[in-house]
Amino acid sequence: MDIVKQLLLQLVLILLNAFFAATEIALISLNEKKVEALAEEGDKKAQRMLKIIKDPTKFLSAIQVGITLAGFLGSAFAADNFAERLSGWLTRTFELPATAYGAIETTSVIVITLILSYFTLVLGELVPKRIAMRHKEKLANAVCGIISVLTTILKPVIWFLTVSTNGVLRLFGIDPNEKEEAVSEEDIVIMLDAGADEGTLNEDDITYIKNVFKLDRLTAAEIMTQRSSIVALPDTAGREEILAAIRTEGYSRIPVYKDTLDNVIGILQVREYLLHFEEPDFQLTDALLQPIFVPESLALDLLLKQMQEERVHLAVVISEYGVVSGVVSIEDIVEEILGEIWDERDEVVEFFRPQKDGSFLVDGSVSLADVAEHFGIELETEAISFGGLFAEVLGKVPEAGDTLTLEGLAMTVTATELHRITEVQILPVSSAEKPEEEK
Repeated sequence: MDIVKQLLLQLVLILLNAFFAATEIALISLNEKKVEALAEEGDKKAQRMLKIIKDPTKFLSAIQVGITLAGFLGSAFAADNFAERLSGWLTRTFELPATAYGAIETTSVIVITLILSYFTLVLGELVPKRIAMRHKEKLANAVCGIISVLTTILKPVIWFLTVSTNGVLRLFGIDPNEKEEAVSEEDIVIMLDAGADEGTLNEDDITYIKNVFKLDRLTAAEIMTQRSSIVALPDTAGREEILAAIRTEGYSRIPVYKDTLDNVIGILQVREYLLHFEEPDFQLTDALLQPIFVPESLALDLLLKQMQEERVHLAVVISEYGVVSGVVSIEDIVEEILGEIWDERDEVVEFFRPQKDGSFLVDGSVSLADVAEHFGIELETEAISFGGLFAEVLGKVPEAGDTLTLEGLAMTVTATELHRITEVQILPVSSAEKPEEEK
């Protein structure tokens, strides 16, 4: 065969290898959910692609047959033609004896194989695969028809290969029909981080999505307004007392109780009250919504769903002993996703105020979950607030000056109000110590 024809044949076989290699990467890189959505919209090519990627064994077998044949034929022709030519050229050029021909032929085969492997690897594998990764959807669109036809033609071969493959897998204790693991939260977070590194996703958007995943790990008790900070009204409150509370606090909803805070009878709709309080027969109870009560342990994702279903904005949190331990609002849950939301009336509070000595002055209302997140640690305690933590460790009602060290954080109560901690100084220390009382 003429040398030019032989080179053209090798080029065709390498390009054939490149086609199958690129097709393989393009199809396995497709986003199945995205293709499925396009198929549902009536996209014919998407429907064909979906049919292919739903059964990867078939198209992968067809592609592998193509790659194997291209590689095998390329090696066979190269060894038969180019190695023989190279052996003859070396013998003539260097006037080598006939006894050395066997060694020269072997060397020629090795040299030709290495050269062919290089071009096949670069032009038939690496380059087409890189191109396919960048333009997977366009390439998949273009080749799905060819692969469908090829899969049909090679159906008997594919069946035999599939049976053989499944048999070998079973020998290794692997079920070939086992479904792949569903995409986990961890997988999504890894993809989000990769998107951030590549600059394709906004950092804030990633933070919001990650925070959504945290909702099932946070409870109502961890984000609620503590009982000691609840603004509530007795059902006996007069007009002036109610209006004063509305003016002072600026809340749109206020719990109303009978006799004691543990007996909440409704949630005052401030807007409704302001619209009608001057009417002669209007009573406080006319502006009350039925309260919903939730346990401290209720996860935020379930709490949010319940509040949406019941169309309420404020829930009363009940402890395991049946007493009111706090209240939680829709805004509290949203803030766990978006961060603090301040309105025009809010006085902006810096919850962690850094000091020159490396410590932080922390607002007493901050939950221990937020403290752990801020300092990047895990606090092994049943308490959810500073008050609960100090009481748990010290065994008494906390007061200014009390200190303890936990998980590498030295905490000192710096201010209290009516037995409630209003400020704590936290100093990260070099090594974590066990909780201990210091006086």
